[in-house]
Amino acid sequence: MRTFLLPDLGEGLPDAEIVKWYVQVGDNIQKDQNLVSVETAKALLDIPSPFTGRIVKLFAKVGELVKTGGPLVEFEVIETLVQKDQGTVVGKLEVTDTIIGGPTKFYTQSEKKTVKATLLVRNLAERLKVDLTKIKPTGPNATVTRKDVELAANTRSIEEASPLLPENKQFIEKLKGARRAMAETMSKASFEVVPVTVMEDVILLNISEDYDITIQVIQAIKYAVTSEPALNAWYDHSTLSRRLMTEINIGVAIDTVDGLFVPVIHQVEELNDVQLRQNLESLKQQINARTIALEDLKGASILLSNFGKFSGRYATPVVVPPTVATLGVGKVREEVIASDQKIQIAKVLPLSLTVDHRAVTGGEATRFLKVIVQCLQKTQ
Repeated sequence: MRTFLLPDLGEGLPDAEIVKWYVQVGDNIQKDQNLVSVETAKALLDIPSPFTGRIVKLFAKVGELVKTGGPLVEFEVIETLVQKDQGTVVGKLEVTDTIIGGPTKFYTQSEKKTVKATLLVRNLAERLKVDLTKIKPTGPNATVTRKDVELAANTRSIEEASPLLPENKQFIEKLKGARRAMAETMSKASFEVVPVTVMEDVILLNISEDYDITIQVIQAIKYAVTSEPALNAWYDHSTLSRRLMTEINIGVAIDTVDGLFVPVIHQVEELNDVQLRQNLESLKQQINARTIALEDLKGASILLSNFGKFSGRYATPVVVPPTVATLGVGKVREEVIASDQKIQIAKVLPLSLTVDHRAVTGGEATRFLKVIVQCLQKTQ
């Protein structure tokens, strides 16, 4: 007998949730055949079988969490790997975006009706118990998308929960995937960080229609950390030490239906405006498709939250260890201001900077913010 342990699916991923078993106890399976589909805080992954043999035991049910390195499957092995199993995946883990035509296998009411959807979307539909044949596809070539499935599931949940509302009962949703990881990260930040927030307005007198605020803020951060390197750093509370980063790697908070993701634009100091925008758009697309590489979700030296694209002037952004600073960008508004002894209407960009006061002084924080303001006013 051989016990296969949950592989190390990447740095910072302590566990995974079982989405779907492709086998049952007693089934025979070939090496490299899909064994189980799991969801981490980062992506949906299919894990291949490391052995050829018979399934003796499944250690977790659909919906349960398995710790990295914990038992996953027990095999009666017919063929073993040349490499000793040490709890890591042998072979390539792939997240397919191939569109599969033909009758869907998941909650289909009519075997004659075909549904176009990726394997990930089909797995999601099965997990949420959504009938793909009843969904109006919004994707290219009449393809059912992840958002289509989630909308159908949410609509059903609201309908099922609504009779309970008059009785003051709650519809409880267990956090999972990225949303669960976000809750854990925010709890850690609240426990460790000593936050201080300073706020300032940027007066934009001559802003053009094509002014890319996000990119200009990123460029301003690049100059500001050169002036005040204390904000482009990691802090280790266990040793009371800090590490000033030589590269400027900006983590950009992105809101999704699955929760908060913070992809990282690496080595910002080497990128121009066009390259920054291309890089950011690529990261957004990968997050929406849940295909983003793990290395693009780690290594941030400072964080940016552009919450103003939705609403809100000021905020108290959260600093996520080991970083020591997060800059929040609020919604642009028009105000009547005095400039050069004249009264005029100008656009105002509100900024909120939170720092970890264990590693950053008030002087460093305010000088950093001053450089940000000066850079943005010069780029109009």
